[in-house]
Amino acid sequence: MTHVSSTQEVPAHGGTPRHIAIIMDGNGRWARSRMLPRIAGHRRGLEAVRATVENCAERGVEYLTLFAFSSENWRRPAEEVALLMQLFQVALTSEVERMHKHGVRLKVVGDTKRFGDKMQRLIEQGERLTAANQRLTLTIAANYGGRWDLLQAVNRIEERPIDEAALTRHLAMSYAPEPDLFVRTGGEQRISNFLLWQLAYTEFYFTETLWPDFDAAALDQAIASYGSRELRFGRSCEQVAASSTSKRAGAA
Repeated sequence: MTHVSSTQEVPAHGGTPRHIAIIMDGNGRWARSRMLPRIAGHRRGLEAVRATVENCAERGVEYLTLFAFSSENWRRPAEEVALLMQLFQVALTSEVERMHKHGVRLKVVGDTKRFGDKMQRLIEQGERLTAANQRLTLTIAANYGGRWDLLQAVNRIEERPIDEAALTRHLAMSYAPEPDLFVRTGGEQRISNFLLWQLAYTEFYFTETLWPDFDAAALDQAIASYGSRELRFGRSCEQVAASSTSKRAGAA
């Protein structure tokens, strides 16, 4: 499926974002504030993932992309990385059937070769089982980095000179439209090497809410913020107003 590039055409958009991308930040701080080990925060964060998938599906969001583990997260303490890998494996084992039952398609993007054979096998099985599902596409970015994505895409391109369409076809998420809404929990305000190409005209929403506390109400606040904004895509205010008037007249 070919998706519109926001730098070349004005994509269709409405009050509910079609694609939401989230950096799930704050698990460790959530645990520390309760004098719990960091892994307790990550486990609670997994519950928030499950709830967010369900809440997005209920609201008509078609694509949800979650930044689970960046290519820079290997710098964390080895014990924490090992625990995160175990948790990811448990999630792949226990959650895929639930997702399949609810019509959710699973995709995992990133340099998964660094994961063990069992993890790679579970990813492949989960993607294959849910491949035909259409209610919501859940993408987990694991060992993913935006610069890695661009480099691997460039290295795959045979056409010269390279144009935007050629590069986009080889990105890890070529199957999905560009995100309409980017959310980062936990109070930080940066994109941390996430979807560098795809966020060109994405609306940003930062919240102090820690990821384990990100519930349906928090999601609704993010969506409401998106719905209240004037999406210009490089156009002037007058052009946006004229376009809205034309659409209303055509619908009348």
